[in-house]
Amino acid sequence: MPIKFQPEGVEAYAEAHTTPLPSLPAELAAATQRELPDRATMLSGHLEGTLLQTLVFATGARRVLEIGMFTGFSAQMMAAALPDGGTIITCDIEPRHIEVARRFFARSEHRHKIDVREGPALETIAALDGPFDLVFIDADKRNYTSYYEAVVPKLAPRGLIAVDNTLWDGEVLDPRSDDGKAIAAFNDHVVRDERVVCVMLTVRDGVTLIRRRV
Repeated sequence: MPIKFQPEGVEAYAEAHTTPLPSLPAELAAATQRELPDRATMLSGHLEGTLLQTLVFATGARRVLEIGMFTGFSAQMMAAALPDGGTIITCDIEPRHIEVARRFFARSEHRHKIDVREGPALETIAALDGPFDLVFIDADKRNYTSYYEAVVPKLAPRGLIAVDNTLWDGEVLDPRSDDGKAIAAFNDHVVRDERVVCVMLTVRDGVTLIRRRV
């Protein structure tokens, strides 16, 4: 998805001033562009991947849940910040995506921290026990509110939910597509939820961070 919120060149400048990607995630990103060119915009990318990795490190997370793995780029980035004994459970439903992800996970020094669950994410979540220290939501947009409601009860007291694409290329200002309407409805739902505190960041296509209200 094209990002149009900053002047031309700003995102490239931000990437140039962000710690470079490790070799394996960089290789995975290139392989995704090559093997799945029609879906490569689903990659979280350098900036957001590094942000997620930083959130794992800063929160001291030990249990992470990712809803929407794609080819495993963000899972790799987050796994690298988990301590030994930490786990990221990552969900996807597309066999082709899972095949690519597993191929690269097998080469990662952090592979023992990654637990792939194939199948509908809502069914996976229902079968999991909390608490989770960090949850990353980046799957089908029309189920965002359902995913959110499923994970809030399983969030650790000082846990964090990160949600991708919450600006949907600016369409949330005047939503017309089904996905744009779903994202706008989700954003309204979260900001009205008195259980939580949220902040929407204009990182790439919008990242919303959500925590329990204390």
